[in-house]
Amino acid sequence: MGAVDSVTYLAAGDLYGGRSFLQNPSWAQVKPDWRPELLAWRDADGAIVGTALVLYRGAPGLRRYFAYLPEGPDIDWAEPSLDRWLGPLIEHLAAAGAFAVRIGPPPALRRWQASTLKAAAGPSLRIGDVLPDLVEPVGSSVSDRLRSLGWSRCGEDGAGGDAQPRFVFQVPLRSLDELLTGMNSEWQRNLKKSVRSGIETRIGSEGDLSTFYRLLQVTEQRNGFRLGRSLSYYQRQYRALNAEAPGRMRLYLASYEGEVLAAHTMNVVGRRVWYQTGASASHRRDVRPSHALQWRMMQDAFKHGAAYYDMRGVSDCLDPERREFGLLRWKLGTGGEVVETLGEWELTLPGVVNQTLHRAMRRYRAR
Repeated sequence: MGAVDSVTYLAAGDLYGGRSFLQNPSWAQVKPDWRPELLAWRDADGAIVGTALVLYRGAPGLRRYFAYLPEGPDIDWAEPSLDRWLGPLIEHLAAAGAFAVRIGPPPALRRWQASTLKAAAGPSLRIGDVLPDLVEPVGSSVSDRLRSLGWSRCGEDGAGGDAQPRFVFQVPLRSLDELLTGMNSEWQRNLKKSVRSGIETRIGSEGDLSTFYRLLQVTEQRNGFRLGRSLSYYQRQYRALNAEAPGRMRLYLASYEGEVLAAHTMNVVGRRVWYQTGASASHRRDVRPSHALQWRMMQDAFKHGAAYYDMRGVSDCLDPERREFGLLRWKLGTGGEVVETLGEWELTLPGVVNQTLHRAMRRYRAR
């Protein structure tokens, strides 16, 4: 169904649900520093044919805003005339005082099978250096059309990259037997070891988030990264997503001899499932609690009817000597595939003031 020529505010009683958990209304409550707005495209009969969660961040001292649509909008990206969708959106954002807008089109661009990347790994290599197994026609077309409409892909001019992961890892869920046999020998061996060790898995509650956060701090220190999120952030996310739909955010725990050794979070929207954040202790890693937990989460995703188990972002580094390759290698062992999304795109709205503000913001991000 084609787009209409305008966007409207989404009424409280309207059915809403983006393809990503970042496009659902509850996500606005997770980001209180941004002012949210829900929008809808409607057809001639008034039926909703597209939706968007817009997050506004104000420029200090000015009534001008940066508009951000994480992994959205949720529209028909295969529409030949993409401007029929984006044109009314830009008009609305301009009227709301936006000086620039960033979107995250969800179509995939390229795909690489795990076997392809494992065979190609080598010094100084990146995923983009390897011939993909599949180039998605819709994604390629959308990329060309966005450029023709004046949008620029984030990171290409050195002024900052994407806020959301451009490369994600997805595991097809055709059957549990195929899922298990598709894993490499190391994953299969570690899963068997977790069973022999007596690892127990369960779904936790909000009260278990403090345990998850403690393990996350251990994980960050061990692996040399910092997400920069507080316990209250995860508590806010848990409450907001589950208030919108029970079970939308789930916390999984793996225990050995009564002690929680790993805790992972999972988000669910419709039949889509994402593994979001994982944490584990630095001791008793030999009993493989994280492997047991991932297998439990994959099984639950399959029972839920998901076509893919989305393990979210991975680095594009294929150099085995680099630390960032470690997480990718771990996920490659599941036998899934790396998907390059279209990434995030920005557009400066017309006007000298808007151009000046956007340049200043980009310089700040680059620093």
